[in-house]
Amino acid sequence: MTIAKTVAASLLALCAAASALAQSFPSKPIRIIVPYAAGGTSDILARQIGPKLTEAVSQPVIVENKPGANGNVGADFVAKSAPDGYTLLLTDLGGLVISASVYPNLPFDPAKDFSPVVMVSYSPHVLAVHPSVPAQSVAELVALAKSKPGALNFAISGIGGAPHLAGIEFAQRTGVQWAYIPYKGGSQAVADVVAGQANVLFNGMLATWPSVTGGKLRAIGISSAKRIAAAPDTPTVAEQGLPGFETGSFQGIVGPAGIARDAVGKLNAELVRILNAADMKERFAKQGTEVRAGTPESLGEFLRDEKARWARVVKESGAKFD
Repeated sequence: MTIAKTVAASLLALCAAASALAQSFPSKPIRIIVPYAAGGTSDILARQIGPKLTEAVSQPVIVENKPGANGNVGADFVAKSAPDGYTLLLTDLGGLVISASVYPNLPFDPAKDFSPVVMVSYSPHVLAVHPSVPAQSVAELVALAKSKPGALNFAISGIGGAPHLAGIEFAQRTGVQWAYIPYKGGSQAVADVVAGQANVLFNGMLATWPSVTGGKLRAIGISSAKRIAAAPDTPTVAEQGLPGFETGSFQGIVGPAGIARDAVGKLNAELVRILNAADMKERFAKQGTEVRAGTPESLGEFLRDEKARWARVVKESGAKFD
């Protein structure tokens, strides 16, 4: 009986400690790791969300860029961090799950080494060209690319990322060939197309549209399923002869595997409230971005589905990423 009472008391103590921990979370600064260079979609979102989360939890929220290897350096850092909820990753979810198919020696498992927290947003890719490229539509771009196989340089935010796979899927379906030029993030890819060092790109609308409205790039199409309010006069890629073509920058927040359920729940609740606030939804919409906040479970299901989808695209393309 004495042993049983001791065990029971220990369990009660552990439960009480866990409850106290959950109630006090967070009790110190939270870091949001952005695994890309400053100025890209993930970075812009993190710096809009960070101050709001700081207000909500009464703790500093620090945004830190850790670029490299198409986001895998920052992702690996978070995967190997303490699972206490204080180190989070805000990233392009497509790039995260695609990595499993294109990097054979990936130092982490995207399916097992992260705790889903919340989907943040969807920003369709913009198919854009430098103004010197003589193409005004998908049909004209395809005709130009086919007349000069391999002559067009296609800027990508990193090898094997979502914009790269969008370019590969587009090329598969249209039969074009172009040379992929990798950069250390979407902002650098946009900058080089603006400078005329590369000719064409797919990239998240949030980071790309200002260069379109500023006349530095020409939008050929949007990769959403239907036209969006921020660009009503720009046709989708799908309606220009590629039915069902839908790609984009799905952004989300995850943490290391093993974060306590209560901590994940609190983070999710606060972030969903922040993202669904009228001012945030309006701000995102003007930038061509749609809030997609949901449960951790729905994000987990999305990651599994996207991993399978892009594995098929990679396999069918026969592309090499090393």
